[in-house]
Amino acid sequence: MFTGIVQGIARVEEVISVPGLSTFIIALPEDQVDGVNIGASVAINGTCLTVTRQDGNRLYFDAMQETLRLTTLGNLKPGSEVNFERAARIGDEIGGHLLSGHIHATASICDIVRTENNVTVWFELPAAWAKYVFPKGYIAINGASLTIGEVRDNRFNIHLIPETLRATTFGTATEGQSVNIEIDSQTQTIVDTLARLGYDRPTL
Repeated sequence: MFTGIVQGIARVEEVISVPGLSTFIIALPEDQVDGVNIGASVAINGTCLTVTRQDGNRLYFDAMQETLRLTTLGNLKPGSEVNFERAARIGDEIGGHLLSGHIHATASICDIVRTENNVTVWFELPAAWAKYVFPKGYIAINGASLTIGEVRDNRFNIHLIPETLRATTFGTATEGQSVNIEIDSQTQTIVDTLARLGYDRPTL
């Protein structure tokens, strides 16, 4: 499990691709690899990956074809920067909301509004997932736990403070960029339960 509190920005150093599998060699900050063991889970742009090898602060991760298809990881190349979070431990503070690291969909950045002290980013989500997005609800974008602002059909925005821009890759986000989305599990459960009971049907 993860908390959605991004611990920093890591750099992709190498991508080794063979049929059906890609291995990512990602350099984390030196002070963030203490205690990392083979088999440990790390969220890379919100996607839970397993450490298969360690070389100093360089961690190796394998991603299968299905993971590459469902997430933005297939777009990574040497020099790409990613958000990372190591798996939560018992006793850790949950500053965001609980995440599984299993990506539901990808969304695209359709607008970025920059003002003096914050940035508002608009995203366009596949229509099938829009029913789980509500104003003031939780959502995880590239592994960061964020609060939803406005919602318009299958578009929604988030408001980012300077600290979030500094500590994550949102500081260099661009229009048209794709991001990983993990829907809040509690919201999904409630919406799906109500749908099974028939409450998603329009009233006549």
